[in-house]
Parts: sequence; structure tokens; C-alpha cells
Amino acid sequence: MKDKKGEREKQPTTPKRSGLREKKAEKEEQHTTTKRSGLREKKAEKEQQPTTPKRSGLREKKAQKEEQPTTPKRSGLRERKAQTEEQPTTPKRSGLRERKAQKEEQPTTPKRSGLREKKAQKEEQPTSPKRSGLKEERAEKKEKLKMPKRSRLKEKEVEKEEPSTSPKRSRLKEKNVEKEEEVFVEGEEDDTNSVDEVGARMGSNDGGSRSEGRGKRGSGKAGKKMSTIEKAEEDGTSARFVGDRVPDAEARKKWPHRYINEIKNKASGSKTSNSSDDSEEITKARCHYTRAVVDGVIYDLYDDAHVKASDGEPDYICRIIEMFESEDRVPHFTAQWYYRSTDTIIKDKYMLDAKCVFFSEIRNDNPLECLTQKLNIVRLALDVDSDARSKKTLDCDFYCDMLYLLPYSTFVKLPSENNTTGPEISSTISSDVDPSGVKSESDEVCQTSGSRKSEVALLDLYSGCGAMSTGLCLGSNLSHLNLVTKWAVDLNKFACESLRLNHPETQVRNETAEDFLMLLKEWEKLCIRFSLVKSDDPKKQQTYCFDMDDEEDNDDDDDEDDNDEDDSEVFEVEKVFDICYGDPKETGGQRDLHFKVSWKNYGRDYDTWEPISGLGNCREAIKKFVVHGFKSSILPLPGDVEVICGGPPCQGISGFNRFRNTNNPLDDPKNKQLIVFMDIVDFLKPKFVLMENVVDLLKFADGFLGRYAMGCLINMKYQARLGMLAAGSYGLPQFRMRVFLWGACATEKLPQYPLPTHDVLVRGVVPLEFEGNTVAYDEGVRPQLEKKLFLEDAMFDLPAVANNESRDEMPYSGAPKTEFQKMIRSKKMGLGLNNVLYDHRPLVLNDDDYQRVCQIPKRKGANFRDLPGVRVRPDNKVEWDPELPRQYLSSGKPLVPDYAMTFVNGSSSKPFARLWWDETVPTVVTRAEPHNQAILHPEQDRVLTIRENARLQGFPDYYQLHGPIKERYIQVGNAVAVPVARALGYALGRAFQGLAGDNPVFSLPKKFPNINEDPSSSSEAQL
Repeated sequence: MKDKKGEREKQPTTPKRSGLREKKAEKEEQHTTTKRSGLREKKAEKEQQPTTPKRSGLREKKAQKEEQPTTPKRSGLRERKAQTEEQPTTPKRSGLRERKAQKEEQPTTPKRSGLREKKAQKEEQPTSPKRSGLKEERAEKKEKLKMPKRSRLKEKEVEKEEPSTSPKRSRLKEKNVEKEEEVFVEGEEDDTNSVDEVGARMGSNDGGSRSEGRGKRGSGKAGKKMSTIEKAEEDGTSARFVGDRVPDAEARKKWPHRYINEIKNKASGSKTSNSSDDSEEITKARCHYTRAVVDGVIYDLYDDAHVKASDGEPDYICRIIEMFESEDRVPHFTAQWYYRSTDTIIKDKYMLDAKCVFFSEIRNDNPLECLTQKLNIVRLALDVDSDARSKKTLDCDFYCDMLYLLPYSTFVKLPSENNTTGPEISSTISSDVDPSGVKSESDEVCQTSGSRKSEVALLDLYSGCGAMSTGLCLGSNLSHLNLVTKWAVDLNKFACESLRLNHPETQVRNETAEDFLMLLKEWEKLCIRFSLVKSDDPKKQQTYCFDMDDEEDNDDDDDEDDNDEDDSEVFEVEKVFDICYGDPKETGGQRDLHFKVSWKNYGRDYDTWEPISGLGNCREAIKKFVVHGFKSSILPLPGDVEVICGGPPCQGISGFNRFRNTNNPLDDPKNKQLIVFMDIVDFLKPKFVLMENVVDLLKFADGFLGRYAMGCLINMKYQARLGMLAAGSYGLPQFRMRVFLWGACATEKLPQYPLPTHDVLVRGVVPLEFEGNTVAYDEGVRPQLEKKLFLEDAMFDLPAVANNESRDEMPYSGAPKTEFQKMIRSKKMGLGLNNVLYDHRPLVLNDDDYQRVCQIPKRKGANFRDLPGVRVRPDNKVEWDPELPRQYLSSGKPLVPDYAMTFVNGSSSKPFARLWWDETVPTVVTRAEPHNQAILHPEQDRVLTIRENARLQGFPDYYQLHGPIKERYIQVGNAVAVPVARALGYALGRAFQGLAGDNPVFSLPKKFPNINEDPSSSSEAQL
């Protein structure tokens, strides 16, 4: 056999050495060292000389740093880490089968070694300790006042400093320890013979047999056959590749980035990228493999495995998507990571199945010896039924049915393409989804988009006056989807009347969401009872009181009874015409199913709500009502609703609530509506879900409720993503940031977020951890946006009104002057301009406040500080002017009230402040009092009218509001900004028709919503 090693420099007393398995030449040992040989020796012991020993050997990966006279010599094939300094009396250790070197008995710095150690110990210096180790997390220091910007590209999950909840995956640069601690694989003589020396063949756990001659030279026993594992143990190597290399041409085709001459760092990424670290340098490869053995376990390419994590943390989970030997002859594998739910945005706020993991597009390189255990991870179609899911996941380690992407915290169904035989570098996942024949429906949307129903049903929960559903329908219609609000639910009766007034086609229910959910369940049982719906579920088979009496069989008995009865009046149900669940009579009794009935020979004034338990002899009347209601869809059944939208109120997280529960916000009854919203989604199972809420959802208690909401959708097997949109970015003179959570069932495309169309003045603070969820263009991208809008653009054309204006309708005083005014004054069908202006009347101020407002100067920035008797200190706080006497109103009350002087410790300028034409507002509020907010008209002595507030929210002028003046302000202030809902509706229409892309964001058409182009032409976000 050709000698693969270079000749060593001959010394006068150096003995000759032989043996097939010797990997390193022994150093001269003070000219008296005896010869060392033997089949089982793997390393020659280094002589302890005051000078630096010479090094040789083909497989050494990096030259050791020059050792000081007291530097210990290292031996033992299985040692992975460098030992600390040894004392002269320390005995040398060697031997193939030794697993760990004995710790030197020093009282200060113990030595650490051993095959399975995954972290190099910190060098025990009193100053700057070094960190090393294959899986040790990076120590990250957060500055208190200045936080670095985080790109969605650069992070797996932007989290607070909570190392126990989000394990970090190591990167290649974290795996390669310092030169003094370099770990390298021994046992190969050169690059051309490395596979032959292992002697294993692909496809067998026992491996192939060596050639007889090679066996004789290596072991002295002719013809001995060794398995791959036995050979690895014989060599003393814990982690190495086995089998044939991937042919060079094939490897270069599959992994070209490993073989190019110059590796260029990727440019900094965008928010829509999922890479773990695009700036990480790519490790060049000298060859690729498809099989490896680590600690006696064989791993094949595309196997799933555990990777050692830091102490106290569960091992990481990955898929092996590449095996290669780097140019410095270190064996590596590329891991594509799985996430546990606790590693995602959900954290521990919603406990999903412990076996459920989420595949990602995060990948990086790691030393081969990081692998600790082979795993069986089952991949499932997202829409597989629960029984099939239970059977398939019974014997697996984990199961996976979703992909988790960092941009906008996105969960989507697994790709349908099958990449198990050899994915290209662009592939992200192999999908042996459902080998038993469950059909994956990822392309169903595109195939069936042409056969969609002409009308798509929408349910608006917590609807208010209907702004969100109105905007969604307007936007969907622009994308050629006929979305119709079929049902709406809200507790505020005035808001319900406003919605009915503008949407007569909608079934509007004025009740709590809890009662509505119970009603839906009872309605389904009634439809099953009268054979309108089929169901084999015994829990839904119910016997009612009217089933106990057979009216037809008892006709004769009834006639006989009639003869014996006295002349007392008999009440007979003429008709059943409504249904509800709860306590409609407000008697405080038990909540139950009730029907509203009209009585024979009595007028409508005598109609009453009656519990079902009191209608035992009204079977036919009830049946007639249920059959008619089923045909006219007065209530939705599971599968009837295609879209659910809503903003469940979470008053328990409000900053005005001093008794907020930060430990478990769901224990607060004021936050229970979030649970109810998700329960309704779970019962009706719509195709799409859109939930809206305030940003405090993500600010309060580490974003507990936002994370919980995401966990609910994922548990129900909805695809989901979370984003924050500012109303001003879509053409309004207010900022108003809100959270929007999309959900889509497995058969649909997950809707995207529309990118901003207008410049906006940014106000407020976004939670740092969720700043990547803000819908915006990437840093460095300068899109062509429309100019920001101001108050003048929105309401300068409205007629002047006085403080005591009482008309609900009036004509316009002139033609529209801006594009915004033209659009907002359009008729409902978009044909021409509206002729009547509704709700242009203000909250009437009391005499005292009106007198104060009249004295506020009509100029920009004017407020109560401009009133006589107020002085502003250098620290911008107010105080009474001692040189001026305090002035009083005609009522005897002071002109400047005390609450204005003390508001925010005297530092606020909001009391009785005027807005100005070239300004925007932070957000439209529900109250119109001027005591602590800037709400005065720029040039008129009054607060903004209902219509002016409605315009700031984007309500069309034709939209009428119902109820007392204060209630109308509340309806407008609680509404979702209509332009935001319209943009989201356009995105929904594209997704419903299968036109949505894979990116989480897209660009709306130019001049949206004044568009004529096809929705399929909307561009994806620039990456």
C-alpha cells in the first residue's frame, strides 16, 4: 500500500514506526524514547520538552498554537477538547477504548474531556472569559436604553431575555471552537482513501467487509469482517462519514454554493426573508456524503434528529439536509430546524400538543458530532381528521403539519412537493405527507377558483356599527369577490340599529357573543331534529318537550276535554317568528332557548318571548319556523360561514384599568371575549378568520393575549400570521395602529398584508419584540407613496356648523376639493356624488365649556395655556401667573379649571386644544369632551362633529349612524378604519380566488381604491 504520509524529518535517535492505523508520528522523546508501535495505538504521546514539538500527519486540521514550556501534551483519540495545563507529575493517558481522560487532580482548574462533552469550558481567567462549545448559546447583552434594530431576517424569534423559553440554534461560527480547542476526526489516511478505510457500504447497518489484505495490515487477522459501527469503534472515531461519496459532478450540481471559488456574504435581508443569518459565511466543501455514523448510530441524508442543546434545555430538533466534509477535513451536516411551540411566537401562552413541532426555513451548518439521537417525525396534511391524526402519530417521536416562518410570525401548511429523494438547495422541506392516501389540497384553490359561489358569506362578530365588514366587502368587491355580510352580532343596540340602517341585507343580532354561540348550538340541534341536517353525533340528538305530546293522536281527547272546560280564556300560539338564547325578559332566571311568539286574536303589542319548555304543544309552529329559518339562513350552521371577522373587546388590558391581571389575563372576565371569539370560530369552522385588536394586545403581559389568540388558531389547524397596520398608511389623517390576525383553513391560501400606500406621520410606540410585525417596506426600500393626508384634505369642504347644531341631514356647501373628498362623497354604488350630508353635528358643549372654547385663539397650537392667568415655566409645566388675578365665568366657575392645570402634572397642552389644518390626529376617540384631548375645530368654536370624526375613520358620507349623539361618537371611535379594512378585503379577495402569493405582504394597485386593473396584477413585495 502506498504510504499516505509524508516522510518525517529524521532524527538521530528516532525509532521507526509502522502500523496501518497510526495517524500521527511520534515526536522525539529526549533522544532516549523507546519505539512505540501496536495495532491499537492512535496517537503517539508528545514528549514534554521545553521547546515546541514538531507536528505532522495528513489529517491534522489546524496547526496547534505554539505551546509554552509548561503546556501539557494531549493524547487519547476520543478527547474532543483541549486539556488545561498539566503538572509535571500527571501521568500520560492513552488507549483506543478510553472514553474520557481522567481529570487532573488540581484544586483550582479541573480538566474536562470526553466524547460527549458539547461545550468547551470557559477559560478560567478573572477578566474576559472566552466562550466555546458546539451548542453553547451566544451570550447576548441588551442595552437598557438603546436596543439594536432587529430584522426579521436576522432573528429566529425576537424575544426578551428569557433563555428558558426560546432555545437558540447554533450557527457554524459558534460551532468551530478556537484553535487551541479544535476538534477533528482522526482515522483517515488521506482524502482519496478515507471511505475505503471505513469499509462500509450504503444500504446495510452492518456495512460491507473490508478487503482481506487491508484487514491483515490493519488488524493482523486475515478475513475479519467488520460492521460500520464496529469499524468506527475500532478506529475510535465517534462521528464520521461512511459509504461512498456523492459523485463530484452531482454534488456540485446540488450544492453549488459549497464549491464556488469566492464565497460572498449575502446582502442584509428583508422582513420577508426566513434565513437564519444571511450574513453568515458559507463553509466550502471538499466532498459530500449521504450517510454518517455518530456514537454507533447511522444517520442518512434527510433523517430527522436531535441536536445537543445547552444544559437544562431540551435538545434541538432538525432535519439533516446536507452532509459534507469541509476543506479543513471537518465533517459537518446542515440542519434545517424544527420549532416547538414554545420556540415560536406562541411561547408558553397556549399549550399545544407536546408532539407537535413546526418545520422552518432556518438552516445552518454544525459539526457532525452534535447529533445525539435519530427521530421519527411524521408529516401530516393539515386537514387530516382527528382520528387519522391520532393513529398516525401514535408511535412517532413528533409530528409536523405546518411550516413556521419568521416574517410576520407566519404558520402555513407544509409544501406539497416531495423532496425526499434529493431536494435542491432551494428546497425547504420534504413532504411525505400522508402516505396512507389522504389527499393534499394545496392546489385546490387555484383549480377551483373559477367555480366559486357568486356570494361569499361573512359573519361580523362584535360588529359595532359595521365598519370592519363594510370595508372588507368594499375591498373584496374591488378584487371581484362578492363578499356579503350575512350576519352581525353586537351588544350595543344603537350600533346594531346603525348596521341595519346601512345593511338591510344583514341578519343583525343584538346579544352577547356567549348567547349567540349557545344559540348556534341549539339551532343546529333543531335542524337535526327536523331532519334538515344530518348528523351521527349522539350529543346533537336531542329530545324536546314538544316530542312528548303527539297532537295528532290526542285530538279526540282534546275534544272531550273541551266539553268539560269552563269558559276561561285559552291562549293559542298563532306564529313563532324569532329565536334567541338567554333571558330576554330579564327576569334573572335560567338562561335557555326562547322563541318569540304572536298570540291568536292578539295584536303585535302582545308578542312575547317564551321558553321552549313552555311550548310543549307547539311542535308544528316551531317546525314551521325552523324550516323557514333554515331555508332563509337566519342563523349560520357549521360550514355556512366562509369568513369571520371581529374585534373581541379586551378591556382588562386597558391602561385605564388599575387592577389588570398580569399573571394570567384570561382570568379577568373583561378578557373572556377572546375565548368566546375563538370558540365561535371553532364551532362554525369558516375558511378565513380576521381578528382585530388594539396594540395593547401585544404590549400587556408579554403579549399574552396575542400569543394565546395565535395558539388558538394553530390548535384548530388554521394557517395564521400576525401584523400591525397603521390607518394613516392607507390614506387617512390619523395614525391609529391596530393588530390584525389572519387565519385560513388548510384548503385556502393564507391572505397577505397590503403594504402602505401613503406616507404617514408615525406616532406611538410599537412593542420592541413585535416591531418586525409592523406592515411596512423593508429598510432601505424607498417606495413611491402618496403624500400624507392632513385635516384640510379630509374635512375642509364640510359646511360650517355651530355648537348647538341639531340637524341630522343637510346639504353640502360646495364641491369637493381633494381626491379624498371626492372619494368619501361617492354614492354607495360608486355612481356619482352623494347629495345629502348625514350626522354633521357636534356634541353640544355646556355653557361653561363653550365660553372657554370661545376664548381659545384660532391659530395653530392654541390651547388653555393661552387663557389669561396661566404661565408656562421653563420646564414646560404650567403654573398660575401671580401677577394676574384668576378670572371667572358668568356661572362663577373659573375660566381655567383646576383639572387643566394639573393634567399630567401640568405638562400637557391637550386640554381645550385646537387642531389645525396641516396636522393629523393620533387616533379618533370615543368621547368628544375637550377637557383632556385636542378635539376643537381649527376655526369654529366647537368640537369636531360626528361626521368629521367619521371622515377621519374613512366612513363614506352615505353611511348613517343611529342613536344619541354620544353613542354615535362611540360607534365611530370604536370602529376599524374603513380604508384599512378595504385594503385587507382586497387581500382577502385575492386569497379566496387563489391569487395570493407566498410572501406575507404585497403591493396594492396604483391609486387604490380607484383602480380598474385585475387583482391578479397586484405586485408582490420586493425582496
